[in-house]
Amino acid sequence: MKDNASANIGYVIFLSFVAALGGILFGYDTAVISGTTADVSAQFGLSEMSKGWYVGCALVGSIVGVAVAGLMSDYLGRKATLLIAAVLFSVSAIGCCFCAGFNDLVAYRIIGGMGIGIVSIVSPMYISEISPAKIRGTMVALYQLAVTLGLLLAYLVNFIILSGSETASFSSPLLEKIFSSEMWRGMLGSESFVTVLFLIIAFFIPESPKWLMLKGKEDRAMGVFRRLKATEEGAIAEFSLTKSSIAGEVKSEWKALLEPGIRTAVLLGVAIALLGQFMGVNAVLYYGPDIFADAGLASKDSSFSTVLVGLVNFLTTVIAVFIIDRVGRKKLIYFGVTSMIVCLIMIGLYFLFHAALGISPIVLLVFFLLYIFSQAISISAVVFVLLSEMYPNKVRGIAMSIAGLALWVGTYLIGQFTPWCMSTLTPAGTFFFFALCCLPYMYIIRFKIPETTGKTLEEIEQYWKNLKK
Repeated sequence: MKDNASANIGYVIFLSFVAALGGILFGYDTAVISGTTADVSAQFGLSEMSKGWYVGCALVGSIVGVAVAGLMSDYLGRKATLLIAAVLFSVSAIGCCFCAGFNDLVAYRIIGGMGIGIVSIVSPMYISEISPAKIRGTMVALYQLAVTLGLLLAYLVNFIILSGSETASFSSPLLEKIFSSEMWRGMLGSESFVTVLFLIIAFFIPESPKWLMLKGKEDRAMGVFRRLKATEEGAIAEFSLTKSSIAGEVKSEWKALLEPGIRTAVLLGVAIALLGQFMGVNAVLYYGPDIFADAGLASKDSSFSTVLVGLVNFLTTVIAVFIIDRVGRKKLIYFGVTSMIVCLIMIGLYFLFHAALGISPIVLLVFFLLYIFSQAISISAVVFVLLSEMYPNKVRGIAMSIAGLALWVGTYLIGQFTPWCMSTLTPAGTFFFFALCCLPYMYIIRFKIPETTGKTLEEIEQYWKNLKK
């Protein structure tokens, strides 16, 4: 408890909340698309593949963003990179609201996707670097909580705009266009309120002290450590621990990635990031209303069902935030992924037999909500925590970008090909495939990834380095 006791917990929580605002934008931008696909497809006459491109184009931007996020954060700093992401989100939200046509819409979605990719790497990294070991999992999990809050807000905004468009009257032709005749504009543009807040408040957070140490700015780093720690003794101890860790690193970040133990950590990070996207989570987030509509729910009912998905996702993540440092990363995954497999199989069986047996769509909704609970308390809560703490100080930015790149490539593939899978493999086959992908994920976590709960970043770093001995 010494590490925890010496920390200025209130200040750490404040900084973590600020950095986690990027997660709200991540979640909103990811989920808001689900309420717009039908109208955008109808207005612009999109084919199935074009529809997949509309959903997936932001993920292309995310891949670009995550590819450069590590390098940007290593050279410009974590804080400056977060500010750049906030600008990208703002341009995207305003541009989508007032764009002239489909190509412009895609371009602005790609810009927003770049912001998603950047914050998905830098926000957890920043929180991890300023948090004491005993509560680091909880603090980084705040980022995932913010993501789920963003998802919920997007679903709520979509539902409110969809419901209001049927009864509301607008005196302004512009407002009528944004919130009624082309309501997807209002759905996508509403994000701008949070983007401006994030842009303003991010100016008031300090730079990561570990990044300042890497850049030789030891006086500034010590000043931040003093604010993060409750005592001078704690600040000096953290400063010394970070300095000794950095002193043992090779000068080239790319060369360090090739060291046997670090290379293993990077490859395993890539594996869990990529596999996690093929377990069905984003298929539900992107195409939830379409899936529920295929199951027999009316448009408004399917939209409301998606709100329930977002609510369960958010409330479960609240639970995960409070237990992740008590239960441990790996135990949460064992429980959650096992439950996910059962739910995915039951969803597949529903699609196989519901028509013949006359099973109510409510049964499908129940298993979807159980599935969302299972993933929210396990892989979604844990993945960014693990990726933010697996790598040495010297290579954390680059290594997280590599793992993040794999994550977003997987997310893009799911976003692009889920419509094709649903029509070609059938919904049942698609969900059986998702269940199958859970098995190698569970194997890697069980046998290849160490338990990191309660360990300092330097202790975790030493574990991977010892693998080469």
